[in-house]
Amino acid sequence: MSKTALILASHRLNRSPNQRFRFEQYLEYLNGNGIKCELSCLISADDDKFFYKKGSFLKKFFVILRSRKKRRTNIHNIMAGKYDLVYISREAFLTGSYAFERKIAATGVPIIYDFDDAIWLQNVSSANRWFKWMKNPAKTSEIIQLANLVFAGNQYLFDYAAQFNKNIRIVPTTIDTDEYIEKPEKTEESKICIGWSGSITTIQHFAFAIPFLKKLKDKYGNKIYIKVIGDCTYLNEELEIQGLPWKKDTEIEDLHEIDIGIMPLPDDEWAKGKCGLKGLQYMALSIPTLMSPVGVNSEIIEDGKNGFLANDPDEWVEKISRLIEDSALRKKMGAAGRKTVIEKYSVHAWKTKYLEYFNEVIDNAAPEK
Repeated sequence: MSKTALILASHRLNRSPNQRFRFEQYLEYLNGNGIKCELSCLISADDDKFFYKKGSFLKKFFVILRSRKKRRTNIHNIMAGKYDLVYISREAFLTGSYAFERKIAATGVPIIYDFDDAIWLQNVSSANRWFKWMKNPAKTSEIIQLANLVFAGNQYLFDYAAQFNKNIRIVPTTIDTDEYIEKPEKTEESKICIGWSGSITTIQHFAFAIPFLKKLKDKYGNKIYIKVIGDCTYLNEELEIQGLPWKKDTEIEDLHEIDIGIMPLPDDEWAKGKCGLKGLQYMALSIPTLMSPVGVNSEIIEDGKNGFLANDPDEWVEKISRLIEDSALRKKMGAAGRKTVIEKYSVHAWKTKYLEYFNEVIDNAAPEK
């Protein structure tokens, strides 16, 4: 007999990296194995045109009002017995309220709560600073307490959640390695592309790369070039960088241009909550990858074997230089990185676990006959 799961998230399909790499990749598998999934998102394609830009306060309030109405309809359907499970991605609602999560829990329908960032810390986009008063990062702990099962993206997030709930699983961010295929080989004469991929909210982390990228540019000149994907407004004339927008249709092709992938991070509490997505994307494509040894990155990368870990600018320069000068090392390290993703961080490696966890929560909540 088929079971039905309602998934509550902010964005539509193929819009948010968090959603794409946390649950969207598993929907087809779940649907084909007895768990019918229904996504209820809040922010439409039209809303995206203004919601993450400055201004448009009245329009944003209308989005919030419409979202409240949609969640009330969700609650009504949950109470009517339409669903066997509710899966919440980060939060059910856009403001600091967790009233909808409380109402869902009160129905007795089990909840899986998934989070992959240190979202209990205040982190509001620059475009929506005015709405900061409406946010309530502390609600994360409240939602965790209401959940029947918590998916934490790494050990750091697990340790936080363990303060409020005993039923937690570490579920890493994963890559569909059928979609993320190995990059084609370049000719030996080609320039070497050092690449960074992210978003307008994480472009701040790229700033940590500037010191070592300047040294590399001074050292290698036109033998290398630097590519930034995810923020089309980013500009660095000294390094000849014009940021490119992220596009789902060309995502793999854009990443394939990169010969050496970098993921620099500050060593702070927010960064410790990151789940290594950028690095995993590079590695899945057989791109040799360097990361800051922060949080889960030190678990993903075995330094010198499937990638490099680098701390200060001199170490970044030394290790990237080795890759620039040795095409065989690039190929060997890229292959090892892809192997790591396939074995530990791929949809293939985790899809049966997702199905097992969904069924476990539903079956444990079902009344005994």
